[in-house]
Amino acid sequence: MTKLASDTAMIMAAGMGKRMRPLTASQPKPMVRVAGKPLIDHALDRLHDAGVANAVVNVHYLADILEAHAKERVSPKVVISDERSGLLETGGGMVKANAQDMLPDPFFCCNADNIWLDGPRNAFADLSTRWNPDEMDALLLLVPHDQAVNFTGKGDFYMDPQGKLKRRVSGRIAPFIYSGIQLVSHRLLRDAPEGAFSTNILWNRAIEEGRLFGAAFTGLWFEVGTPQAIAPTEAALRRG
Repeated sequence: MTKLASDTAMIMAAGMGKRMRPLTASQPKPMVRVAGKPLIDHALDRLHDAGVANAVVNVHYLADILEAHAKERVSPKVVISDERSGLLETGGGMVKANAQDMLPDPFFCCNADNIWLDGPRNAFADLSTRWNPDEMDALLLLVPHDQAVNFTGKGDFYMDPQGKLKRRVSGRIAPFIYSGIQLVSHRLLRDAPEGAFSTNILWNRAIEEGRLFGAAFTGLWFEVGTPQAIAPTEAALRRG
């Protein structure tokens, strides 16, 4: 069994879920049910299956509902990073949790609305096998287009044979899609902006320094960003 690079994952769960309206009018997006359970439980169950012991869940929109649900978990053990006073976006959310000593070095990070089916290895083992802290500030789990269900975009990254990443060129298609799952070094968070900001700012610096890498996912990944994506996702999950 692959030794994991970290025993902790941060789950990004604080967003407003605007694209999932009207389902998010009275509940946070991570509580929207797909295939019989809330979206966040799909992510937490995958952490449990992989052997990740701890989860840091950030909360903002309708935070009481999400916090009460997440704290019921035994495995992984959940702690809450409270963003009720102000939404910090993905980068700011990681910086705040790290400032509270919630995140070891390195740590996994994944979006609360991720649904995926693992391939020969689980997603966190895929990242752990590829991880090299001497070369990498972050390692992103990437999905080829033919393994991305419901995805209609142009992709996000090009990846060279060594795994180094570059952004998609405007007007072109990039072969790899960011899955919402990554393995992050504290080095990525150094000298970060204050307040709310996107992780893209930190990724861009890492790209310039040649320290943003990718690993191709060996399983199947589902884009579940809108209510219309739920039914086809459930159908695909039933097929296994």
